[in-house]
Amino acid sequence: MQSSMQTVEITAKTVQEATKAAAEKLGVDSAALTVTVLEETKGLFGKSSVRIRAEVNQVAPAAEPAPAPAPAPAKGKKPAKAAKVAEAPAPAPEPVAVVEAPVAAPAPAPAPAPAKKGKGKAAKAEPKEEAPVEEVETTKAEETESEVQATSEDGERLTGLVKELLSAASLQVNAKTGEIAGRYVNIQLDGKDAAFLVGKHGEVLNAMQYLVNIIAGRRFDNGVRATLDGNDYRRRREEALTQLASKIAEQVKARGQEAVLDALPAFERRIVHKALSGYEGVSTYSEGEEPNRRVVIAPVD
Repeated sequence: MQSSMQTVEITAKTVQEATKAAAEKLGVDSAALTVTVLEETKGLFGKSSVRIRAEVNQVAPAAEPAPAPAPAPAKGKKPAKAAKVAEAPAPAPEPVAVVEAPVAAPAPAPAPAPAKKGKGKAAKAEPKEEAPVEEVETTKAEETESEVQATSEDGERLTGLVKELLSAASLQVNAKTGEIAGRYVNIQLDGKDAAFLVGKHGEVLNAMQYLVNIIAGRRFDNGVRATLDGNDYRRRREEALTQLASKIAEQVKARGQEAVLDALPAFERRIVHKALSGYEGVSTYSEGEEPNRRVVIAPVD
């Protein structure tokens, strides 16, 4: 780590943690920093690190009006705090809206979608170098995905692939084909070592699922994907996400401002979209780039 009076380099697990540490070291608010990601390493099993350079903006940190972004929160309302989604029951809330997603504090809110909402977007706590490319994500599967239909044969091949990986890792885990819906094949994992494949907040399970789908895409090339579930974690996670989404939706309706959830994988974002698809007074869309894409819950008139 190198540092000076106005610039410091920090290495941490996430951009969020690194930015917070840099702000503390430089003695300024994180909003007064310009952050550049120098290096980012993501491991297969949830172990990742990122190195950033944080530089104090030319504008004095004490001057609060200067860093205000163009689409400032409307009518003096307090920005909605980002809802933190982490573990199955419900993660500890954290006032973060940008962290790992490439959302910029100086230039938040991409132009197209927020304009439709007619409401002020929650202020982003951490700066990033570029604004996200927003893409509205609906509750329905994409048309290209809906054309793919997994078969029992696909299920056997994917389950066989999972068994290969488990055998190579010398893990005492059984894998069996579960429900097949659309292009998704659910594979159930249980056994003595199944808990190790879930990991903290499902990080290991998500990493293994990603690996299985990367290999399957190259080996089979048929658009079919696997979803892995160990010790019934996915069902409990879906219930927790659904409850949390409903709770945040009520807050959004009451405050009249958007709330940004923590970064979620695509299949968990679909759970939130589905849970709020018929919810009156709110709408949902996604922003940012994978693997740090986030769900935004926005108020509607």
